Amino acid sequence: MSKNPAHIKPTESELEILQVLWDRKKATVRDVHEVLSATKDAGYTTTLKLMQIMFEKGMVSRDESAKSHVYRPLLSKAKVQQSMLGKVMDTFFGGSASQLVLQALGTHTPTRQEIDAIRKLLDQYE
Repeated sequence: MSKNPAHIKPTESELEILQVLWDRKKATVRDVHEVLSATKDAGYTTTLKLMQIMFEKGMVSRDESAKSHVYRPLLSKAKVQQSMLGKVMDTFFGGSASQLVLQALGTHTPTRQEIDAIRKLLDQYE
């Protein structure tokens, strides 16, 4: 059967599909393929196969009541972001949150809203 969703680590291609599903809440393979093919050379059958594998892994649900199956994400965007960020932090920054944040701020100029959100988060830790 499917794995525990908390332990699932999506591949890059699976993340691209999940992003479409998170944005749309639900979609057919054709819907996902149209979005992906706008920015990359993705074959329909490849998208179909990936989504079938994602269903088998427990990453997405599939409503088979209509001719075109409708897929929905079972993994929350926040949980996947948290998991992926933790892996990046451990792998590239030796588990140091400060080094990760300093690197991120060094490569991206934050907006006023982002600075305010960061300051508010830091205030909560003090």
